[in-house]
Amino acid sequence: MPVAGSIRCWVAAMAEPLLQAEALVKRFGGLVATDNVAIDVQPGEIHALIGPNGAGKTTLVSQLTGNLRPDSGTIRFAGRDVTRLPTHARVRLGLARSFQITSVLREFTALDNAALAVQAHDGHSFRFLADIRRDQRLRDLARRNLETVGLGPRAGVLASALSHGEQRQLEIAMALAVAPKLLLLDEPMAGMGIEESQRLVELLRGLKQRCGMLLIEHDMDAVFALADRITVLVYGRAIASGAPDEIRGNAEVRQAYLGEEAS
Repeated sequence: MPVAGSIRCWVAAMAEPLLQAEALVKRFGGLVATDNVAIDVQPGEIHALIGPNGAGKTTLVSQLTGNLRPDSGTIRFAGRDVTRLPTHARVRLGLARSFQITSVLREFTALDNAALAVQAHDGHSFRFLADIRRDQRLRDLARRNLETVGLGPRAGVLASALSHGEQRQLEIAMALAVAPKLLLLDEPMAGMGIEESQRLVELLRGLKQRCGMLLIEHDMDAVFALADRITVLVYGRAIASGAPDEIRGNAEVRQAYLGEEAS
């Protein structure tokens, strides 16, 4: 799948991680949902976060994006402490959560959806659809983002007529409107068939040199095909973190998660 050279993702030659969370703790009453978790993502890296249902992945990601405030611990993004920053401020710094912060408008075309996302990033609330259809700058940027994710030929198709996989691609195009430094991808393969999953794997592989990614995913084939590093979360605790081969061969991981999938 082609990746347009004009994509506006940002990668910098940084010694420090792009995203770094340390000693994160989040409790809900007596439940420790995030138990002293540390995780980081390097520029241009795909770091996968895996774990069984109820492991605390959503709670952890919600803290990284600002939807939840940790009880303790710190979160740094692009060299800045963002632990207390709200979600919209983190988005403006270049932290985009695909499939969560975006919403496809099924009655509008793919191009209209992508243009609305660009318009929102420019600091405007969604205005009348006629505005984005008259604004050539918005449409040019939106069309480039669609081309980046392989939807250029489908720009004029209603979102409701796109396949499930194409709608996921459209959501990534909408996330690209914020010129992300980091994409947080929350189960992007969910509900996809084998061919659609393979296409999305190729798309994400093409984007990794331009954006760091934190991938939350249950599809182990996709995880091991894409990830540079993997962190395994079980009952709110990171039990292992390392290269895919290390994780695949880790006995504790196999017992807690990978073995469960194989049974």
